[in-house]
Amino acid sequence: MAAVRDRGAMIRGMAPVLDPETWHFVTVTDVSVIADTSPLATFVEEEGLSLILSEENATASGLPTDMAMARITLTVHSALDGVGLTAAVAGALAEAGIPCNMVAAFHHDHAFVPLADAPRALAILKALAEAEGAA
Repeated sequence: MAAVRDRGAMIRGMAPVLDPETWHFVTVTDVSVIADTSPLATFVEEEGLSLILSEENATASGLPTDMAMARITLTVHSALDGVGLTAAVAGALAEAGIPCNMVAAFHHDHAFVPLADAPRALAILKALAEAEGAA
């Protein structure tokens, strides 16, 4: 399937799906921890290595689990050079007072929101997609 670049098509086709796993963002200075944690994603920052870990792996490694996050995957194959999907998603969630950390991967974008806000965030994103389809 070809990557979608058109803003409206990306929003209409985002078909958000809630991951049942609980996730945690952590930072470490010892990069060898990667071998024991099986991170979903990593990012090197000046302050250390950021990891996105499942609750099970974060707990087993003794890493902080103070902010439980849910992942909502936007299942549209959004192009890396597509414009507007991240802004639309983050904006809609911000209007509802829901914090959102966006992570873009090669095929899909992922919105991480506080676990308690996940059902409401999912409903907002589905409504956004439907509204774009009606426009």
